[in-house]
Amino acid sequence: MWHCLIRALTTLAFLVVIAGCGEAPVRPAEQTHDIPPSWRNLHQADTNLGPAPDFRSWWRAFNDAELDRLVDLALRDNLTLAQAGYRVHAARELAWRTQASFLPNLSVHTIAIPNPTGTASYIQAGPDVAWEIGLFGLSHHSNEVAKGDIGLAEADRQAARVSLVAEVARIYVSMRSAQQRFLLLDQIVQMLQQKLKLTQTRVQQQLATTTELHRAEAELSQAQSMLIDPQSAITQAQHQLAVLLAQTEPDPALSIVATPPTLRDLRIEQTPADLLRTRPEIKRAEQAVLKSAGERGLAWADLFPKLTLHGLLTYSFIEGGKHVGDVDGIFSIGPSIDIPLFDWGQRRAALHAREDELAASLLAYRQAILEGIAETENALALNERLRQRVAQEQITIAALEQSDASMQAALRLGLADGINRADSASALLQAKLQLSQAQEAHSLAFILLYKALGGAPLPAPDAEQ
Repeated sequence: MWHCLIRALTTLAFLVVIAGCGEAPVRPAEQTHDIPPSWRNLHQADTNLGPAPDFRSWWRAFNDAELDRLVDLALRDNLTLAQAGYRVHAARELAWRTQASFLPNLSVHTIAIPNPTGTASYIQAGPDVAWEIGLFGLSHHSNEVAKGDIGLAEADRQAARVSLVAEVARIYVSMRSAQQRFLLLDQIVQMLQQKLKLTQTRVQQQLATTTELHRAEAELSQAQSMLIDPQSAITQAQHQLAVLLAQTEPDPALSIVATPPTLRDLRIEQTPADLLRTRPEIKRAEQAVLKSAGERGLAWADLFPKLTLHGLLTYSFIEGGKHVGDVDGIFSIGPSIDIPLFDWGQRRAALHAREDELAASLLAYRQAILEGIAETENALALNERLRQRVAQEQITIAALEQSDASMQAALRLGLADGINRADSASALLQAKLQLSQAQEAHSLAFILLYKALGGAPLPAPDAEQ
C-alpha cells in the first residue's frame, strides 16, 4: 500500500512540474529600429518657451476653469467611458474563471434509473471531484490569453479616456472661438451699416456713384450672411458637449459668452520612445500580440495528451414501492487521459493558423508604432506652422491698429471722412477675425498633438481593482 502511495505522489509531483512546461513566452519586440531618438518636427530652440504641461492633465495649459470643469464632468459621467470600464471588469472576471478551471472542482451528482419492469428505481448519489492538470503549458497559456483580454479591455478604456478629453477640449475651444467670431462679425456688420448710411448720404449729395452704393449694400449683406455659421457652430457644440457629459440638455453656463482659451508657446517633453507606454493604440497592439502568443501556445498544447484526475464517492440503493434497499457506498480515484492520435491534421492546421495570426499581430504592433510616430510628427509640424501663423497675424493687427489710429487722427483733423474710418475699422476687425481663426487652429493642433501622444488621466485606483 505504501509503495502505491509513493508511486502516486511521485506521479503527481511529476505532473505538477510538467504542467507548466510549454513554449517560451513571446513578447513583442520594442522595434527600436523603427523609433527615432527625437522628433523631426519639434522646434524648441526658443528660450522663451514655457514649461511643458503635465502629460496627464495637459488641457490645464489653456488655463480655463470652465474647460477644467467640463473635462472633470466628462470623465465622471461619460457613457462610453463607463461602458469601457464595465468591459474591463468583465474581462477580469473571465480571467478568474480561466484560472479556476485548472483548480479542483467539487460537485454532487445524482442518478435515478428505473428498472425494466417499472417496479423499482436504482438511485446513485455522491460528491465528485475533478481536477484538470494543465500539462504542456495548457494552464499557463490559458492564463496568458485571459491576461491579453484584460490588457485589450484596459487599452480600449484608456483610448476612450484619451479621445474623450480631446473631444471635450476640441468642442469647447471651437465653441468659444465661434462665439468670438460672432461678436467680431457683428461689429463688422455694425461698421458696414454705418458705411452704407454714409454712402447713401454721399449719393444724395452727388458725391458718390450708385456703383459705390451697391458695393456697400453687397458688403453688408455678405457680412450679415456670415453670422449664420458661428451661430450654428455654437448650437452644435453645446449639444455635442451635452452628449459627452451624458446630459439631455446643454449646460446653461455654456450660453454665457467668454473669451476663447489661448496658449502660450510650451515645451514638449515626450520622446518617440514614450509612445510605447502612453499611446493606447500601441498598448492595444502589444496586448494583441500577447494574446495571440497565448492562443498559439494553446494550439501547441492541444498536440499533447490531456489529463484530468477524478475522485468519486458514490452511495447507491434500490427503492421499490415503500421498501428501500440496503445502501452501498464506494470510493474511487483515478486519471482520465485524452491522447490525440489521428485527426487528419486538424490540430496541426490550428497550430499553423495561430502561428500566422501571431505573425500578423507582430506586424500590426510595428504598424501601430509607425502610425503613432507619423501622427505625432504631423501634429508637431502643424502645431509649429500654426504658431508661426498666429505670430504673423499678431504683427498684421499691430500694423492695422497703428493705421487705424492714424485714420482717427486724420478724421479729427478733417483730412478723412467717415467712410475712410469705416473701411479702416472693418479691416482691423477682419484681421482680428483672422487672428481668432488662427488661434483656434493652433489650439486644435495642440489638442491633436496630445491626443496623438496619448495624453489623458489614468483611471482612479479603485477602478483598477
